[in-house]
Amino acid sequence: MAQTMITLDGYQRLAIRSDRTKIGGGIDLAVLGLVGEIGSLLSETKKKQRDARSYLGYEASVVEEMGDVLWYLAVLSHHAGLLLSDVAGDRAKEGTDPTFAELQPQQTLALQTPTVAFERTLLRLAGEVGRIASLGGRGNFTGDPALRELLSGIFDTLTSAADEAGITLEQAAKRNLAKAEDRWPTERAIPPLFDESFPQEERLPRSLVVDLFERTGGNNKRYVVQRCNGIFIGDRLTDNIMKPDDYRFHDAFHYAYAAILGWSPVTRALFRQKRKSEARVDEGEDGARAILIEEGVATFVFGEAKRLDFFEGQRPGDLGFGFLKSVRQFVRGYEVEACPLWLWEEAILAGNEAFRFLREKRGGRLRLDLDGRRLSVEDIPA
Repeated sequence: MAQTMITLDGYQRLAIRSDRTKIGGGIDLAVLGLVGEIGSLLSETKKKQRDARSYLGYEASVVEEMGDVLWYLAVLSHHAGLLLSDVAGDRAKEGTDPTFAELQPQQTLALQTPTVAFERTLLRLAGEVGRIASLGGRGNFTGDPALRELLSGIFDTLTSAADEAGITLEQAAKRNLAKAEDRWPTERAIPPLFDESFPQEERLPRSLVVDLFERTGGNNKRYVVQRCNGIFIGDRLTDNIMKPDDYRFHDAFHYAYAAILGWSPVTRALFRQKRKSEARVDEGEDGARAILIEEGVATFVFGEAKRLDFFEGQRPGDLGFGFLKSVRQFVRGYEVEACPLWLWEEAILAGNEAFRFLREKRGGRLRLDLDGRRLSVEDIPA
């Protein structure tokens, strides 16, 4: 996709494949999303002005936010029965499907600081989106004759904002499609396991059965122990918090990462499967820092999941995009960063499903299948 020109309607056809906003025949969610993305774009500008020296990644953020605005615009047009080329207005000849490059033939420039013109155009864009939101407040406005004109105005102003920012909408569109594919892929192609090229003794076990169960020690203190092939492994785990919350069962998360992502420095250390044949990998991917990073991921996920009943009833596609992005931020620079967001979601959901079982039954048997990228949980046989 990065090497080919993309047309407006071609982009729209790809964008609507990840549309989850059409509910109950209305288009309010798409309108709300558009309003929200304009707000995010303005927020990026504000942060750059306020924290000019310390705020990094401004250009990348603006490109991403413009791509999100473009996505909602394409989806909203689709809901209204319009092609994106239909709302391009005077920028496209009627009956044609131009490429984004044809609408913006200028070269991109580095976006370092928000200009006054850019700020004013964004405010104008916010006003135009506000008008379409006001129109939508009256109900389902798919057939409203004013809709096409309003959408055309938004598209024209968005293009002007991109011109002033030195950003092409083609760049924003392609990055947006890659982002959607990362989260809601058309085909779920599972990446290869990270240790496939290593000797067998350095690979995570492709099949593993681990029992986790609770014990009560002195002072009625509860802890969790683990057993594999009849041998007790690891340390006794407690909640390590003033108010108990069953965090002692959290190794279910680590086993989910191992089974589904093919990544878990914690599990490697526990079963002594570190990749010592390559010193850089042994230290950089399987070492103490990587273990701490994974523990940080597990703690963050646990904290978020605890607020939401450990994602009970959640299915693939339900977890928040921002939450998944934050999880992957933890592992930036490590091999698992290459795993797509949808696979992270599957690992998180599987880990929480196992955790809920362990918490309810006070123990259980976990079965890891790395080849099938699955984690299951069941009662421990009597």
